[in-house]
Amino acid sequence: MLLIECPYCEEKRSELEFTHGGQAHIMRPENPSALDDEQWAQYLFIRENNQGVHYERWIHTHGCGRFFNAVRDTQTDRFYMSYKASEPRPLLAQLKKAGLK
Repeated sequence: MLLIECPYCEEKRSELEFTHGGQAHIMRPENPSALDDEQWAQYLFIRENNQGVHYERWIHTHGCGRFFNAVRDTQTDRFYMSYKASEPRPLLAQLKKAGLK
């Protein structure tokens, strides 16, 4: 079982309490009505699918109900850190402090 730390509740809980929400840090277009169909499809459906370290969005479904972001290795399922949705993407130095090699 994976333990995921919710940055709002400030405790590690079972993965069963959380729901994956896709790739983190996807910015909504400023003027969606100006996009053509191909650009809109790109925004809605095209995501990175990296092996290794990945920035993800999660929701604490059976807890506080809030969205947050996490840095997870998709090959090992290791969570390096989680952070509030309003916080910027962590820099490499922050990830190394959290145990990224």
